[in-house]
Amino acid sequence: MTRADARRRGAAGVVVAVLCALAAVLVAAAPAQAHTTLKEASPAKDSTVPPPSQIVLTFNDEVMVPRVVVTDAGGATHQSGAAQVDGVKVIQAIEGTLEPGTYTVSWRVVAQDGHPITGTYDFTVEGTPQTPTASAEPAQTAPATPEVSASPAASQSGGGSSGWLWVVLAALVIAAVAGGVSLVRRRASGR
Repeated sequence: MTRADARRRGAAGVVVAVLCALAAVLVAAAPAQAHTTLKEASPAKDSTVPPPSQIVLTFNDEVMVPRVVVTDAGGATHQSGAAQVDGVKVIQAIEGTLEPGTYTVSWRVVAQDGHPITGTYDFTVEGTPQTPTASAEPAQTAPATPEVSASPAASQSGGGSSGWLWVVLAALVIAAVAGGVSLVRRRASGR
């Protein structure tokens, strides 16, 4: 290998490394977009409470098309009717009185930008039922940190133009990396 070939390969390596770093930054920055998140829940994640009469989920932005399912350890569901939206709150009535045990709240909402957002968390029931308050305020408003997931397709496509921007930028970076690798190989083989 000649000194010129070694310099070309070194320069090509630097170009590929820079392009890969740029691609990594773009991919890492895409989820950092400000999407709707769950701020708090009542009952809160991992809390132990008397039987609640409702589940109240509070988001940082208004949401639409809510779905909340409350299941016990045996898989039986305990929600009553459809979830209701009140601004940034989603309220789901509970059917009957929950028996002592662990319950899972699974939820899905659609953010104003069209992205679906889902999550689940558990709470434990013990004691006697809570009496519903006159307002829609939850009896307990400890912050929740539920496991929140959005499918990769949902977080990269749909509603907003910023999602498409990231897709286009990622495609351009991938094309640039592929072109750079191809150019380096052609030059190295002498074609």
